[in-house]
Amino acid sequence: MVHLEEITPDNWRSGLQVAKEQQRYVASSAGLLARAYVYRGQRSQARLILNGDTPVGMALWYDLPDMDAYDFSQIFIDERYQRRGYGLAAARLVLEEMRRDGRFPGVYLCYIDGNDAARRLYEQLGFARTGEDDGDELVMYRKM
Repeated sequence: MVHLEEITPDNWRSGLQVAKEQQRYVASSAGLLARAYVYRGQRSQARLILNGDTPVGMALWYDLPDMDAYDFSQIFIDERYQRRGYGLAAARLVLEEMRRDGRFPGVYLCYIDGNDAARRLYEQLGFARTGEDDGDELVMYRKM
């Protein structure tokens, strides 16, 4: 059963990583944790994604109060556990946590142009392109 767990001093060294050809699209686990630290003033939430007791990925989101939305900053599944539905299940759990929090009516995210797997996942979750770009990142939005 896929679930989210807060990242703590006891579990942050999970050794999770994406495949080499995916590294241009996704920050490392250390990069995710650094971003969580930088955005702590915006209530950043870093989570370990587990299947039972096995760490399979990580996710990060934080508040964008100026945009009246959450930023679903990152999600990744370790290369050993991809294509098993963990990413979709975990993303739904993240969105459910945002919905329960209830501060904002919507969610923004970005993905790097060319990352078709991410685009398909986000579209399946109801995200749509806004038409805006942030460098090589394409912006998507969905209402809660």
